[in-house]
Amino acid sequence: MTIIEDPPADLQTPSGHMRTYTFRPGNEGRYPGVVLFSEIFQVTQPVRRIAATLAGNGYLVAVPEIFHELVAAPGTVIGYDAAALGNQCKIDKPVASYDSDARAALDYLATHAQCTGRLGTMGICIGGHLAARCAMQPDVSAAACFYATDIHKRSLGKGMNDDTLDRLKEIKGELLMIFGRQDPHIPTDGRRVIYDALAAAEINFTWHEFNAQHAFMRDEGHRYDPQLAQMCFGMVFTLFARQLGSNQPAAPRMDKSGC
Repeated sequence: MTIIEDPPADLQTPSGHMRTYTFRPGNEGRYPGVVLFSEIFQVTQPVRRIAATLAGNGYLVAVPEIFHELVAAPGTVIGYDAAALGNQCKIDKPVASYDSDARAALDYLATHAQCTGRLGTMGICIGGHLAARCAMQPDVSAAACFYATDIHKRSLGKGMNDDTLDRLKEIKGELLMIFGRQDPHIPTDGRRVIYDALAAAEINFTWHEFNAQHAFMRDEGHRYDPQLAQMCFGMVFTLFARQLGSNQPAAPRMDKSGC
C-alpha cells in the first residue's frame, strides 16, 4: 500500500498551535484514526517510520509535537545528544496541557474526511504514558503503550505529581502494555506498581515483558531489536483490528452509462 504524508497541520490548543503530521494510506477509502505520541525528542525519523508503518497497515495517523509550546519553532526535533532539554520540557509542561493536546489530535482525526470515526492511540517512552492518558478519553477504543515512563513515579508534567494511576479506571478501551526488563527507567518494582494499578482498576489490558532495553522500538542505535519490534507491531495490529475495525473502501466509481 502506498503511504501519503500530508502537509503539516497546526492544530489549535489551549496552549497554542500544535504542529501535527498526518500519515495515511494512499488508497481511497476511510480508515480508523490513531494518535501516535513520540519520545522526548519529538518527531524524529524513527517516529516517522513508525507512523508510516501504521499508515501502511491501514490507519490514518496523526503525530503531534508534544512540546510545541516549549521549543523554539514548529518542526523542532530534539537531538539525541540533547536529552536533557527533552527531559526538562517533560516536567515544564502542565499535565492538563498534555491532555488538551490529546483531545485536539483526536478531534482532528475524528473529523478527517478519511477517518471511520474509530480512534486509537500508540506511544513510546513518554509517548507510552501519553497514550495511556489519551485512552482516558471516552472515544478511544485501543491504546498500545510501549515502555511508558513516569507512570509508576507519578512524575509527568509540571510539579511532577501526575494523577495517571488514580485515573486508570476512566479507561474504557483495551490497553496493550509492553516493557523491556532491562529498561532502567521502569524497573521491576515500577512495573509492578503499574500492573497492580491496572488490575485493581479492572482495565481490559494485556501485559508483555521482554528481555530488551529502553527504546528497543527505535530503529536507530544499538538498543534497537528488529525481531522484537516486528513481533510487537503484530500485537499492535491485532489489537487495533479487534477494537478499531478495518478500513471502509471508497464506493466504486461508475462510468457515464451507470455500469
